[in-house]
Amino acid sequence: MRLAFPTVLFTAMALLIGGAGVNAAPQHALTVYGEPAKYPSSFSHFAYTNPLAPKGGTLRRSAIEIGHFDHILPYIDKGIGVSQIDGMLYSPLAQRSMDEPYTVYGLVAQQMERSDDGLSLRFYLNPKARFADGTPITAADVRYTFDLLMTQGSLRYRTQFADVKGVEIESPLTVRFDFKNNENRTLPLDIATLPVLPEHWWKTRDFAGGGGYEPPLGSGPYRVGKVDSGRSITFERNPGWWGKDLPVSRGLYNFDHFSIEYFGDTDVARQVLRGGAYDYNREFSATGYSIGYDSPALRDGRLQKAHLATQAPQPSQGFVFNLQNPMFQDRRTRQALAMLWDFEWSNRQMMRNLYIRQQSFFSNTELAARLLPDAAELAILQPLRGQIPDEVFSQVFEAPKTDGSGVIRDKQLQALDLLEQAGWKPEGDQLVNAEGKPLSFTFLVSQNGMDRLLLPYKRTLKQIGIDLNIRRIDASQYVNRLMSRDYDMIVTGYPVTTSPGGELLNYFGSASANDPGANNYMVLKNPAVDTLINGLIRASTQTDMLRYAHALDRVLQWNYYWIPNYYPPGTSTVWWNRFGMPNEQASNDEAIESWWEMSTTPLTNQQMTAERISRSKPGGPH
Repeated sequence: MRLAFPTVLFTAMALLIGGAGVNAAPQHALTVYGEPAKYPSSFSHFAYTNPLAPKGGTLRRSAIEIGHFDHILPYIDKGIGVSQIDGMLYSPLAQRSMDEPYTVYGLVAQQMERSDDGLSLRFYLNPKARFADGTPITAADVRYTFDLLMTQGSLRYRTQFADVKGVEIESPLTVRFDFKNNENRTLPLDIATLPVLPEHWWKTRDFAGGGGYEPPLGSGPYRVGKVDSGRSITFERNPGWWGKDLPVSRGLYNFDHFSIEYFGDTDVARQVLRGGAYDYNREFSATGYSIGYDSPALRDGRLQKAHLATQAPQPSQGFVFNLQNPMFQDRRTRQALAMLWDFEWSNRQMMRNLYIRQQSFFSNTELAARLLPDAAELAILQPLRGQIPDEVFSQVFEAPKTDGSGVIRDKQLQALDLLEQAGWKPEGDQLVNAEGKPLSFTFLVSQNGMDRLLLPYKRTLKQIGIDLNIRRIDASQYVNRLMSRDYDMIVTGYPVTTSPGGELLNYFGSASANDPGANNYMVLKNPAVDTLINGLIRASTQTDMLRYAHALDRVLQWNYYWIPNYYPPGTSTVWWNRFGMPNEQASNDEAIESWWEMSTTPLTNQQMTAERISRSKPGGPH
């Protein structure tokens, strides 16, 4: 569905004409560049939901995080919090849709108004919005939340919202955010996705410490029920939730109880799922997904395995160099080491050729630089000539490729040539530099499963005189060492969206390199990268944003800051077959919030088909 033409015309004029006396009209939705939202103000529900889905039942899933949570809040940098608090316990000002690149629709805020000069954003709060104790949600709570996150919350908020000039309460239900400039096109939408926290609750509690295990007072579709410290948390559906009949909520949040189980090891999580102790696992191990669930239950359909959200951007994943280590500061050394990881052999031998090689930091999106730069992009890159690799201007990056046989002597010879140019010489059975220091480094891991990928790499490196040590430590030690940047190499990933913004500074910006709360695990400090990120953030059109994204992608790739890994053809998901799903799946998310319970026990494929037919008949069960 699309907005009617007069509304489209007015919205576009209001957003694009600055200082011309045209006032921006309050809107039910915001998009990055003022383009029409997919759903009009009259929409009844998202297409990827079933508004008739029955309420009730339970769903138990594994946590996305590895390790045990040591507090509940996900809004601070300390330790591990419960990410589902955001959205399930706390409703945001506006809800992001799961089938558009980046569009938000009002939730706590029933309307939003972006000024025609782009220097402010006003929220009109829904007068029905309430916290779970019945207290109205007010503009004061919105300002309190923003101030709290900026002073005591994660570093990402201070980075992401650095261009916010101030927050003004205009009435009990109206709040305005003023901006220092109008160059960051995603900033209004990022602000709109903020949760609203109750001032009367948090002003007497330890927000900076994560609030401990005390169930917080929320405003969303669920309350926190049982908390098993660090191991599991159960949310209980609030049947009287004020927002349950809004278009952005209809057909979602169907389970009476939604539990999240935490595991310190992905192998353990996989085995516990196979034993039936919980229902749903998002699998991050390629090997585990490929062969780890083989069983009679998988063959008869009681256990389901699929790649969901196939159109969604895929997280970028790779073996990351710690660039503050002197041995990794020469690009030729990094390039040589990247040549020697044999993805094709690993994919064939261990992952049944299921996976796709990362060729970009923005995989599965149009942000990926897969063609030579056009004239407009060259104009962006030209001022950086001499600061960035020459290949950026004339070649499309391709990750090193082998024939999959496991014999990569040609790559080893090329790597030795590069290493010699970088100052590494053979001495006995080692490569050493001018000071006689051997080329030796440690790969830090915190979970099982990585050895299968790393041991062949270790052997390949050893054959030409390079020592790779693999050290496994527990999750809490691992987090501490990440924060202190105490490692040579790790495997990590970066979330990818089709409308990137200030979060890129957190991943790749120089200012975040040594901040313990940031995700710049490369410890990357490159002024050219900073320039391109800032250009991307300030792009005034989607076309310009894409050009900056392509330029950034090329510079990151050709600098060999990582050894690119792989991504699946969708979200690797395994679940017990007892749930219903909407006919239309969300394109950008697995959207389990839209599922509902069909049976209390897993069904075979044949049984599930019969159950669906039965429910579809007039007068059938619901």
